[in-house]
Amino acid sequence: MAKITAAEVNKLRKSTGAGMMDCKNALVEADGDFDKAIDVLRKKGQKVAAKRADRDSSEGAAIAVVNDAKTEGVAIVLGCETDFVGKNDAFVSLAKEIANIALSCSNKEELLAANIGNITVAEKLIEQTGVIGEKIELPAFEKVNAAYVGAYTHVNKIAAIVGLSAVVDNTEELGKDVAMQAASMGATTLSFKDFDPSFIESETEARVAVIEKENIELGRLGKTLKNVPKYISMAQLTDEVLAQAQEDAKAELKAEGKPEQIWDRILPGKLERFISDNTTLDNELCLLDQEFIKDAKKSVADYVKSYGDVEVIDFKRVSLG
Repeated sequence: MAKITAAEVNKLRKSTGAGMMDCKNALVEADGDFDKAIDVLRKKGQKVAAKRADRDSSEGAAIAVVNDAKTEGVAIVLGCETDFVGKNDAFVSLAKEIANIALSCSNKEELLAANIGNITVAEKLIEQTGVIGEKIELPAFEKVNAAYVGAYTHVNKIAAIVGLSAVVDNTEELGKDVAMQAASMGATTLSFKDFDPSFIESETEARVAVIEKENIELGRLGKTLKNVPKYISMAQLTDEVLAQAQEDAKAELKAEGKPEQIWDRILPGKLERFISDNTTLDNELCLLDQEFIKDAKKSVADYVKSYGDVEVIDFKRVSLG
């Protein structure tokens, strides 16, 4: 049997990330053969992976990176089972390494087949499953290509990438701000224009039903009832609907005894409030239609317009869980 030196154990540890005793035992089993020892550890990882296949890997690290030219960005999640492992520096470093490899891949399958060291990413995940003793997988991979791509990662829990149509003054600031918005506010689509009419219809019915049910209880308790909106998206606010809203607002002002000569100063605010009250779906799910987190008086679309001839053309968001 070959004598196993501390230098050989350390070399294997640095190559695989496995613990010292695991490396020593692998070298002993492989009779000192370095490559065979790696196979021993990999097989151990396969056994652990098989045993933990049904485990939940809802913890881990979410990472967003862009290439040097700022024209491509990726956001990935490297998943594990516990927050303790997910916060480990070595685990986060591995997630960042895989994210940078992902820049040269067009999809998750290519990434898993890509090389990391002398093995594939898929094999690396199995290897690390054996090393760490937890299920390690890649549940999320997203990519954006654009004239400029901004990225934002929030404490390795949420990551977002945003594609802009052009490079303008202070593009870096714009890209980061919009990516931060996407990460923080959880938008799922770019604009209300992307909604399917059937989705809006079903959401409207569901939301109205919830408020009406709440109002029954509020009425029983003698409390003020919530307003039941007729609409929830700008897609429903046709010219006819807005014209009627304006007529209704005029009727209110007349009933309140407000002089007609000051109506022009009051009506814009009332119409703005009507739109705000009847576009709750957009503000929750549509990136461009949300209130900008740094200035609630602006929508994200208004903020982007302040930078000139540039548009947000795509975005992706990944998170743990």
